[in-house]
Amino acid sequence: MIMQWSWKQNASCCIGALREGNERPELFARSWQGRLSALYWRVPIFLWAFTVISWSAVTFWGTTDKFLLYMTHWGLILILLESFFGIVVAAKKFSDFPDLGLSLPWYVKVYWVLYNVAIPVAFLITVFYWVILKSSVKKINYAPNPVLDVMLHGINSMVMLLELMLSAHPSRLVHVMQPLYFSLVYLLFTIIYYSAGGLDPWGNVFIYPVINWSKPQQTLVVAVLTGLFLALMHIVTVALATVRDLIARRCVSSSSGVYNDGFEP
Repeated sequence: MIMQWSWKQNASCCIGALREGNERPELFARSWQGRLSALYWRVPIFLWAFTVISWSAVTFWGTTDKFLLYMTHWGLILILLESFFGIVVAAKKFSDFPDLGLSLPWYVKVYWVLYNVAIPVAFLITVFYWVILKSSVKKINYAPNPVLDVMLHGINSMVMLLELMLSAHPSRLVHVMQPLYFSLVYLLFTIIYYSAGGLDPWGNVFIYPVINWSKPQQTLVVAVLTGLFLALMHIVTVALATVRDLIARRCVSSSSGVYNDGFEP
């Protein structure tokens, strides 16, 4: 029985499935301080994401069909979807959640997966842009408007950090495969786009200078290092959630549902 349970747990980790514990659905609808509704920050995040996506689309430097070439825009859409499902969850009255035993409603699960992916991906986009692309030998101005530039590659991480630090539900280490699978989908997209002869808005054969499949060995090294860094961002996310909930245990009279077991097997 122990070997069977261990095999199922390892398989669950590899496929990126949610590991559910004792979370009640209402835990995903409030802040760690208590009964403060998550609507207070998820609605502003949704409006921010919608505004920035619209602004970025209107002022996009290329043709409309190339808007989704960039991980930055994928990350923004992730934030939009994450905050939308977060609003759906938070808008449900606590008494309206169905009694499903240890299982969570499907819309809570969708929100949780998007949450697990959107936060580390936002952190990755910010670091990748300012550390790698901005210091690249071949510099390309991906956001001509400096305010929009900061919104796309800086404020994105700040709003996701806000979501992380105010929420009450856990972030778990075993969910690391979820953001990694998302990044793998984007990587496969870049390969297919290159193989089909796709060009960026400036006529280059690459989307990003450091992800250039005409130089496969160099690009594979960058892809592997980026994947490792994304995994590190997930670990940072879990660590921040753990610190958040340790503080919550000291500040909230009832510790029920505020302890993050992200580092537990």
